[in-house]
Amino acid sequence: MVKKLPSLSIFFPFYNEEANIAAQAKDALKIAPNFAQKWEIILVNDGSADKTGQIAQELAQKYPGVRAVSHPQNRGYGAAVKTGLKKSHYDWIFFSDGDRQFNLKELEKLVEKSDQADLVIGYRQKRADSFIRLANAKLFNFLIRILFGLKAKDIDCAFKLIKKEVVENIWPLKSDGALVSSELLIKAKKKGYKIIEVPVSHRPRQAGKQTGANPRVIFKAFYDIAALWRELK
Repeated sequence: MVKKLPSLSIFFPFYNEEANIAAQAKDALKIAPNFAQKWEIILVNDGSADKTGQIAQELAQKYPGVRAVSHPQNRGYGAAVKTGLKKSHYDWIFFSDGDRQFNLKELEKLVEKSDQADLVIGYRQKRADSFIRLANAKLFNFLIRILFGLKAKDIDCAFKLIKKEVVENIWPLKSDGALVSSELLIKAKKKGYKIIEVPVSHRPRQAGKQTGANPRVIFKAFYDIAALWRELK
């Protein structure tokens, strides 16, 4: 029998994902009742220039348990994640990206470990990304380990299950960019929360366009690392 949480908030950040948002929301609707007695799904539109925001509103009107939140302007991945965390009502929070590169059914792996940790985080067994993204990730993870002592296999893997209590006790998160996952884990570790890592699969993007390899996004991530180091030291 599949283990069920008492309550679960599920959210996804979206930026120009009109080709993915409806399918991602419907996938979440299929799996949510399997893993929680009470649940909600939050679609966070980060100021998309396409029809992502419109589709999110339509989905929220059509399906009970689905809510849509939109930023008037694009504020960055971290800002969207922070909005999702703040808008989540329930005891456990799960989030993944809106690009459908993860199999949401594998949330079962995280839920099964939920009685052993405060954060259960995925790591990609075989990451289906470009060479540039993989190289950036290795450098990024190396810097986080050296500067903050955080030993995680895949820090920025967007497949995380977190107790709401953790979020409340490490707030505020400051990063509006790609560093948000690192900041979350570093501050949780600093507070003494237990983190468990679980392997998950990762598949190539089938629709839409990646923004993580954008030089501006990469530069912002490394700038944020320096800012976080100053804050915590």
